[in-house]
Amino acid sequence: MKKTIALIFACGALATSAFAQRPAASPEQQAAQKAAADATQADRNDMMKQLGITTMRPPKNGSDSTAANFTNYDESKANIYPNLPEVLTFNDGKKVTKAAEWPKRRAEIVELFDREIYGRMPKNVPKVTWRVYKDSDQVVNNIPVNVKQLVGHVDNSSYPAINVDIQLTLTVPKSASKAVPVIMVYGGQDFLAPRPAGGFGGGFGPPRAGAPGAGPAPKSAQQQILEKGWAYASLNPGTIQADNGAGLTKGIIGLVNKGQFRKPDDWGALRAWAWGADRAIDYFESNKAVDAKKVAIEGHSRYGKGAIVALAYNPRMATAYVSSSGQGGAKILRRNFGEVVENVTASSEYHWMAGNFLKYGSTLQWSDLPIDAHELIALCAPRPVFISGGKVAKVNMDGWVDAPGMFMAANAAGPVYTLLGKKPMETKVFPKIETMVDGDVAFRQHAAGHTDGPNWPYFLTWADKYFK
Repeated sequence: MKKTIALIFACGALATSAFAQRPAASPEQQAAQKAAADATQADRNDMMKQLGITTMRPPKNGSDSTAANFTNYDESKANIYPNLPEVLTFNDGKKVTKAAEWPKRRAEIVELFDREIYGRMPKNVPKVTWRVYKDSDQVVNNIPVNVKQLVGHVDNSSYPAINVDIQLTLTVPKSASKAVPVIMVYGGQDFLAPRPAGGFGGGFGPPRAGAPGAGPAPKSAQQQILEKGWAYASLNPGTIQADNGAGLTKGIIGLVNKGQFRKPDDWGALRAWAWGADRAIDYFESNKAVDAKKVAIEGHSRYGKGAIVALAYNPRMATAYVSSSGQGGAKILRRNFGEVVENVTASSEYHWMAGNFLKYGSTLQWSDLPIDAHELIALCAPRPVFISGGKVAKVNMDGWVDAPGMFMAANAAGPVYTLLGKKPMETKVFPKIETMVDGDVAFRQHAAGHTDGPNWPYFLTWADKYFK
């Protein structure tokens, strides 16, 4: 591709402030927290009842090494189910032997992900109408930019009790003389109803501090993007679908369901966020400052899960930087390393997935899954994808997201890229840390722990070769 690319990035970051520094919750806040917990439990109980589930297996405990269910970080104990589903074998057992057969096989894989993992997007999702909430010229990193705050109102005429207004902020360098890249971030503050930062705040985090005596701190992602002449944006996922189980009867999922509980194959939050990112592309198609035909997506942690799901499902996106996505993202689901299926089916995470996914943390085993993460990556083909993780260690690092498991999945998707005339990863041997593994499926593990910061420049350099 010779034109400049519009990059949409979904970036989630851990807040840097300690929970201990926050003031104690007020009685009103405590009441709200209890109400949300009760609503989450009611929703999860309803889904378990629909599925005939009475008990769930406990999640892995990542903090207490004496617990029977302590998280495994021993690679020799990880691959308890080593046989992955064959990505290039049709459901009837026939092999895919040529590129022309891939769309049919791809449709089979999408159906399984829809039914068992991420849920189906309804056919009757209402239309989104975008309007500019605020338009201003500013200076960012000494670069003049134009900033537009946008609101995408979802038509709720079918159920006025639920209102969904998607928030999107677009920042474009004033020097741009043609359509430029857009880097859209899942996250950011709610500009319609400001709230304090905390928890998984999302959006561009502050620049990382440099090591003492090591010179200036690394440039922020925004500065790197603007210096390339690209734009960036921030998409607030909570205004699409709340990141909790209590919100499943609200947001876009609740609006379509008219406030009722989900069915087992209804979409979860990850699929809803991907729908919201696709609606942002609708807006970019109306803005001549950006090239909406060339789109990439980036995300970190839970938003890394969202990034790979968005690329897999949205054909208008051209590439992705998937950072520390872990279970439910680019990590092999069958692996017993770090976060496992039972963590994703627990009350704090189940809302990301279809209700049917609960079965694999209860009545079914991981080996019963008809698909796995390598097939999610394969759905992105032939578009390039960059998989990233931090150092694997138990404490203050990135072992929870299982970088080796993500590398394994990226490699197992390789046959599809080869079939379609693209380059799989250049090695099947897990690389030394800080080593770039190139290919149309690329991988890099950095040493800085649970962050996407260190791999931004590597991703941008890698993406350049596709978009110059």
